[in-house]
Amino acid sequence: MYKHEDKICARCNSAFECKSGNITQCQCYGLALSSEEQGYISKQFDDCLCFNCIVALRIAYNTARFEEQIKKYPGH
Repeated sequence: MYKHEDKICARCNSAFECKSGNITQCQCYGLALSSEEQGYISKQFDDCLCFNCIVALRIAYNTARFEEQIKKYPGH
């Protein structure tokens, strides 16, 4: 039998079901993160997050990277 666990997202406190025993049915399945994005998130959180928070953190990471790159050009 597959393991399903009710969890509370550490970032937004919303409830979600983690399906680590059947990952293809989990809410985060198919959400591809680069190793850099994974590192950024895992430095802040130790446990699973809801789908929306994973996406928001991925956007925050990539926005920060983009802003760092822009600062390298004169006039910014």
